[in-house]
Amino acid sequence: MSTLPVYPWRLAPDGLATRRQLRAAGLRPGGQDVVAQLERPRYRRGPLVAFLYRVDRALPVRPMTEAKQVALTAANTARRTCPTCRRDAGYVIPARLGEFIPCAFPDSEQRAA
Repeated sequence: MSTLPVYPWRLAPDGLATRRQLRAAGLRPGGQDVVAQLERPRYRRGPLVAFLYRVDRALPVRPMTEAKQVALTAANTARRTCPTCRRDAGYVIPARLGEFIPCAFPDSEQRAA
């Protein structure tokens, strides 16, 4: 097994990019293996690691299909809908609450009035 070359943070050679950098350029790794990694040291913890891919072997991002758009819209609508009162909250309901804030804390609304 060969080891990957490790570069210091922000000192990667040209022609290599992280997933985020590829995505910003409208590309994706396209099944290629990781060719190197970046490491940024941190105080009292292990280093932050970012994997690098070759830009010349990257493929264009697949376009959004109509079916994917419909599924994504439905999923986002479900995240905004309160399961208790069935209202659209206007924002993504926090997972730790599980319901619209007035439904989660009905007493606090009466005290505020």
